[in-house]
Amino acid sequence: MKAFGEERIAAGERCLVVDLGSCTGMDSTFMGTLAGMAARLSVIDGGTLQIADTGDRNRRSLEDLGLDFLLEIDPPDAFWREMMDEIRDALRPPRSAVGANPCQQARHVLEAHEVLSQANEGNARKFATVVSLLKAELAEGPEQER
Repeated sequence: MKAFGEERIAAGERCLVVDLGSCTGMDSTFMGTLAGMAARLSVIDGGTLQIADTGDRNRRSLEDLGLDFLLEIDPPDAFWREMMDEIRDALRPPRSAVGANPCQQARHVLEAHEVLSQANEGNARKFATVVSLLKAELAEGPEQER
């Protein structure tokens, strides 16, 4: 999702919509990735990341981490609301991305948790151990993977 989002932002998209209609739960890395994309879009005039069809559980998860201040969660006036079924029917999987090596994966997880930590002080405390462990892991990683 991160690579696809970055590709679309680089192509000039100012509004990305993530449909969570089939999502039964999210981990902190996924939510940090959403927050990172929202941060990148926020510096673009009119840039926004909108979350569609969150459901109660996913909405609570996003709100618990304070991400409702970075993302537009189920915006009632979104242009896509009236077309959700047609949009979902037209969706196709993005081109398959090359799998990341363990070091790249660790960097992605670290970045996602750093973004969450920057969102608010509570998150910084909550994810301090994860961030520290990932930084240590990356510092000790094999030279060829850096």
